[in-house]
Amino acid sequence: MALAKRPHGPNILITGTPGTGKSTLAAELAQKTNLKYVNIGEIAKDGQLYEGWDEQYQCPILDEDRVIDELEEVMSAGGNIVDYHGCEFFPERWFDIVFVLRTDNTVLYERLENRGYTGKKLEDNIQCEIFQTILDEARDSYKVDIVHELPSNNPEDLEDNLEKISAWIQQYITSQGGLV
Repeated sequence: MALAKRPHGPNILITGTPGTGKSTLAAELAQKTNLKYVNIGEIAKDGQLYEGWDEQYQCPILDEDRVIDELEEVMSAGGNIVDYHGCEFFPERWFDIVFVLRTDNTVLYERLENRGYTGKKLEDNIQCEIFQTILDEARDSYKVDIVHELPSNNPEDLEDNLEKISAWIQQYITSQGGLV
């Protein structure tokens, strides 16, 4: 299947349970490849793209429709690395490839604890990883051949993932005849 031509490069989604290293990977990848880093949490915060407050998890509730409206033009041009812990609400047409980061539960537990997660919020996120909820969401939301699972347990995994994704981007650009 031929990839859609995007004048500024591919659109990449980096997703996974909170604490798996999405933001670190996405920011470093954007710096390395000159693609645009799109942090959904920051965009929502800056634009107040919320529809309420979740008392149980003590966090704002994302207004998914407003996020999509906000990003439609940017995503159409291409050249974006999107970072978010959910993926099922994004339009399938937006992404050329999806990477789901996976982290060993012991490592993830420590990372989330260090972020101040406790109680139900901590337990639910660990269960999300155990039951590979985000990976299943990605496989249900996008063509299976564009969804890739990557380990994200240590600095070596980060470096390996940077290399793998950078190589994929280079191959994408070459197959498209270069960028505008």
